[in-house]
Amino acid sequence: MIILDTSAVKALVRGHKSLNLLAGNMAATAGERLSVPALCLMRAESEGQGISGSLLALSCVEVDPFDAVAAVSVGTMIRDGYGGADTCHALYCALPRAEFTGMSILLTGDENAYPPGVVTVDIDSPGMLGF
Repeated sequence: MIILDTSAVKALVRGHKSLNLLAGNMAATAGERLSVPALCLMRAESEGQGISGSLLALSCVEVDPFDAVAAVSVGTMIRDGYGGADTCHALYCALPRAEFTGMSILLTGDENAYPPGVVTVDIDSPGMLGF
């Protein structure tokens, strides 16, 4: 599963070349989706009007909901100092879960925002898409 955090969401909507290429490839592949944690979408929209509408217009994007279980887990992560609500929701979404047993990859503009052990890829790294 590929997860976009707040910084990646904003970059994608603003025309980031590699992320747009990735979104195009995902849209052309049946069953492939970019997952956006709901709290990352909320924060991105709060920082720029229209970001959510532009993002949700992409056919390859799905929003990971913020349900009761997520609320408890994210609240605990915030209390334990792992970051803000959006960062912790992205962390929660990257955890192993029953509906997806593979490795989650978290695309971000700030790899240092996440603890060791979380697979993150900087959206501006030269090797993001194998270049």
